[in-house]
Amino acid sequence: MTKSGNRHGRWMTTELAWSWWRLQPARALSCWFRQRFGSGGKRLRRMGIVAVARKLLMALWRLLETGVIPAGAVLKEG
Repeated sequence: MTKSGNRHGRWMTTELAWSWWRLQPARALSCWFRQRFGSGGKRLRRMGIVAVARKLLMALWRLLETGVIPAGAVLKEG
């Protein structure tokens, strides 16, 4: 997720992280973001969402590889 990497990939992961934060507000990762970066300014929240994106990518990769659901995530049936 460095600036020398794929621009579209970075954009997509940060959008995924913002969506996770909005749609799963009571989950562990969203709560961590809110506690750590919620009271900061716009720049600090943007930096924080990149950290959430990295953690979320690792959790989703773990889901694909081992089937372990991210902490507190709710999967939709059907």
